[in-house]
Amino acid sequence: MNKIYAINGPVIKVKASKAFSMLEMVYVGNKKLIGEVIGIDDEYTVIQVYEETAGMKVGEPVEPTGGPLCANLGPGIVSGIFDGIERPLTAMRELSGAFVTEGSAIESLDQIKKYNVTVNVQVGDKVNEGEIFARCPETALIEHRCMIPPGIKDWVVFYAKSNGQYTVIDEIIKIKSPDGSSELSLTMTQRWPIRKPRPMARRKQLEKPLITGQRIIDTVLPVAKGGTAAIPGGFGTGKTMTQHQVAKWCDADIIVYIGCGERGNEMTQVLTEFAELIDPKSGRPLTDRTVLIANTSNMPVAAREASIYTGMTLAEYYRDMGYHIAIMADSTSRWAEALREISARLEEMPAEEGFPAYLPSRLAEFYERAGYVETLSGDEGSVTIIGAVSPQGSDFSEPVTQNTKRFVRCFWALDKSLAYSRHYPAIHWLTSYSEYIDDLEPFYKNNVGDDFIESRQRIQTLLIEESKLVEIVKLIGEDVLPDDQKLIMAIAKVIRVGFLQQNAFHKDDTFVPLKKQLYMMRAILKLYDLSNNALRRGVVIRKITESGWFEKLIKMKYDIPNENYDIFDLYDREINLLFSNL
Repeated sequence: MNKIYAINGPVIKVKASKAFSMLEMVYVGNKKLIGEVIGIDDEYTVIQVYEETAGMKVGEPVEPTGGPLCANLGPGIVSGIFDGIERPLTAMRELSGAFVTEGSAIESLDQIKKYNVTVNVQVGDKVNEGEIFARCPETALIEHRCMIPPGIKDWVVFYAKSNGQYTVIDEIIKIKSPDGSSELSLTMTQRWPIRKPRPMARRKQLEKPLITGQRIIDTVLPVAKGGTAAIPGGFGTGKTMTQHQVAKWCDADIIVYIGCGERGNEMTQVLTEFAELIDPKSGRPLTDRTVLIANTSNMPVAAREASIYTGMTLAEYYRDMGYHIAIMADSTSRWAEALREISARLEEMPAEEGFPAYLPSRLAEFYERAGYVETLSGDEGSVTIIGAVSPQGSDFSEPVTQNTKRFVRCFWALDKSLAYSRHYPAIHWLTSYSEYIDDLEPFYKNNVGDDFIESRQRIQTLLIEESKLVEIVKLIGEDVLPDDQKLIMAIAKVIRVGFLQQNAFHKDDTFVPLKKQLYMMRAILKLYDLSNNALRRGVVIRKITESGWFEKLIKMKYDIPNENYDIFDLYDREINLLFSNL
């Protein structure tokens, strides 16, 4: 029998054993805690345990399972709340109360609940990997599509149940290999190793934006559907709030929210708010298309490290059904800290700030699993990753932020001064960037307006010009600036306050369609161009700014309802009339 030789927090050693394989899932101790083999040499097998090891003794047994740590995939995931190793927290609360107890052997999916299943195949049909053999309504918004497992080519159905009510463990169909030598029974569930990416037919170009309704994101710093974005920011700058707003309004079919090492009260707030939020597109509760993985800071660090991979595997599973998924990982810094703690207990050589040398490769593995793909069944699906980063003291030069920048193409840097002045979202337009502009340009031109990209670039140029002038104003004051530079300062304020700042509690401003965003930019740039022409004719800047139109355009986000574009035409005529009389 394999026995525990040494215990160091979540790290267990077994001496002189040949029974284990790398990344194999094992049961540790008398309570059968879930663990994973992370190191093997001639002398020791090293195991990380995903549960609390307090009270465990040397000499307790360690049992191999013969397979890797896997996620259970099937109906019941959407609207569920799980811990880092996919144990359902609602069911665990009924079993053990408010705190998770060690060794809680509980199934991820409800094996008693019955679903109305429609079987899509008949006896004699040939099936291939990724094909949908059965469907059932998982929630009011999501249809679950049961797929043939990867690796199956031209197998034949020789048994199929009729449509009816079945549980996730009921046998639905049986298939056999082309030569008849192998048979396989398929239920509505399958298992998949969490550290192994699920297969797809091919990756596709990123050509569509993830539309969020947030102007600073959609217009200035867009992220592509199937792309990656990072939200770095210090304490109190609004990382979680920004992710909540994106989760509520973005045009993804399913949201996977991974609370990785966050404070318990913050995760409680997430769970409470998501349960109360109404999905604006359907009128149903937002939980009907949300998966929550809650791994708080007082839970074992090894489970925190696994939670990222669990969430990603669930997202890829629904991507393979043809859905578009958005992952909110909050926060990858806590995940990196879990890596650092485990690395220290393994006595590995530390790299910068104590993080392990393999931190960059682990971050790359995570973000590389995003993408817009053609699935094995020929459908399209995507996984978009939006990861929050929590640099200590808002220091963006620390290792997690710097290495994350290497692997994401969209960087939404939150600014402390913006957050403290109640400018939300507190994404700073100068320290942030998006590399998706060129990829998305055809979409914006064909679906929003020919001048969308040009207007966006002009808006950015004015903000850059303002930042240069601010330095001069700090030294010598605004009064000494020439009128054309005073105009830039005035119009940049309209852009910052009237366009980039957004009110999540206002019925029209919480989500703004792309077309309205374009009309708002046109109105601001029209005012700027006419003002510039008036200055050239000798009109003084004071006369222009006292017209009231700068304040009126700041308020247009509230005054003009969404989809009511006729008012913009009225504004256009009034501005023309004003400047023709100046």
